[in-house]
Amino acid sequence: MSMSLPIDLLRDDPDFVHLSTLPRLAIDLRYASPRNLLGHDLYAPHDCAWLHVQAAQALQRANEWLARERPELRLLVLDAVRPQRVQEQFWARVQGTPMQAYFAPPERGSIHSFGMAVDLTLIDAQGHELDLGTPFDDTSELAHPALEHEHATSGRLNAEQLARRRLLRSAMLHGGWQPIATEWWHFDCGDREEIRRRWRRIV
Repeated sequence: MSMSLPIDLLRDDPDFVHLSTLPRLAIDLRYASPRNLLGHDLYAPHDCAWLHVQAAQALQRANEWLARERPELRLLVLDAVRPQRVQEQFWARVQGTPMQAYFAPPERGSIHSFGMAVDLTLIDAQGHELDLGTPFDDTSELAHPALEHEHATSGRLNAEQLARRRLLRSAMLHGGWQPIATEWWHFDCGDREEIRRRWRRIV
């Protein structure tokens, strides 16, 4: 089991970077508002706009690639560090339901809780979110990157939505991030098992 680190100590820890220090990056943490699956602010009074320094550097590389390729667009971070206590709240809500497959059980832990995962989307020059086919945190198969070809063939995703998802993935891959099969917005920075063994878990 990795060591733990209280969320309130991140500001004094050299291993963590606040997202506000990354240029061109927009931030709208959905679990710091009622606009999420549980319908209430899960983060107050804590500031969760942090990533591990390695993840922050990778995100900045993605940011810079997007600025070169599509300067009219920006990345919008929807979730970054997620304290273990919040992961436990999620699990209590979804355990035994179809949504359980989308959440790591507390004993294994989310990569978000190590500051090594990020959820994000694209916004235009006016700050409006682009349509990527589903909202953030959609738990239907329409959100699954692994099924995009099937959804495109059936007409459930259009060419523009697919192109935007591919652009987001391209930016993140250029930064060194890995997408996952079930959520177009989620990316990991590194091997999950190694992170769970070696990194400190935020609580």
